[in-house]
Amino acid sequence: MLNLGPVPLRGYAFCIIIGVFVAVWLGNKRWIARGGQSGTVADIAVWAVPFGLVGGRLYHVVTDYELYFSEGRDWVDAFKVWEGGLGIWGAIALGAVGAWIGARRRGIPLPAYADAVAPGIALAQAIGRWGNWFNQELYGRPTDLPWAVEITSSTGGRVPGTYHPTFLYESLWCIGVALLVIWADRRFRLGHGRAFALYVAAYCAGRFWIEYMRVDDAHHILGLRLNNWTAIFVFLLAVLYIVLSARKRPGREEVVEPAAAGASGDGAADDEAGKDGAPANPEKKAADAKPVEPVEPVKPGEARSESAEKS
Repeated sequence: MLNLGPVPLRGYAFCIIIGVFVAVWLGNKRWIARGGQSGTVADIAVWAVPFGLVGGRLYHVVTDYELYFSEGRDWVDAFKVWEGGLGIWGAIALGAVGAWIGARRRGIPLPAYADAVAPGIALAQAIGRWGNWFNQELYGRPTDLPWAVEITSSTGGRVPGTYHPTFLYESLWCIGVALLVIWADRRFRLGHGRAFALYVAAYCAGRFWIEYMRVDDAHHILGLRLNNWTAIFVFLLAVLYIVLSARKRPGREEVVEPAAAGASGDGAADDEAGKDGAPANPEKKAADAKPVEPVEPVKPGEARSESAEKS
């Protein structure tokens, strides 16, 4: 635990904060590269991050309700987010609602925003997973491998020993997912939410096998942990979205932020339109044209007089 003056900052919360900053930083760079304005990602994150934290906590509390509402438990602990317990599925779902609100206020299509921030979210997860190391939680089966994590605490049902560091595996996997999305986005110019869907599908593939290694208490359905079923379901939805979106809306958005496109000036638009043989804004062309002063007619007598003088 770190102390920022009188304010205690636990390692779990510190990892989440660093992850959010990294996600916003990378998302902002990618948003600008796609034609957006600097600062837009942060403005929308003001909505997305709080919603995501609430959603992540709600998912954890609902799926592990016995930790807080069973006999002998204190339901107040459900509000102690700093002690760990955020479900990524709920964080992404409710975080998307917050992002939709923020994007709607800015007049921005949510899929374009999601594509820009997708690799940053993966990196934020990679950093946030180290909060599990600080809390000594979410580890795997016992092992004597050199990189095993040593659990020294015996509270909360923990058994001291060395275990698979599943949080480390997921952290490394998320870094790989971020690199994959960045590469695929550059190679195939993913748009209309497909970069985000690729991130979701790739994360789910890794989460499935990592979840299978974990030994913490979880609800099981047909022999599989609940999060395994969630990973399968979300993976299929992401793949289906990629296929259908590629058919209906191939390529990438030409404009991701109307305000940024307008700020580039009307001259560029006029030049582009001129290439097609027509002005982009005929009314503007007419307004910019200088009025032609009327020419007074010359009387025949005056014309002969002037001609005589010149001769």
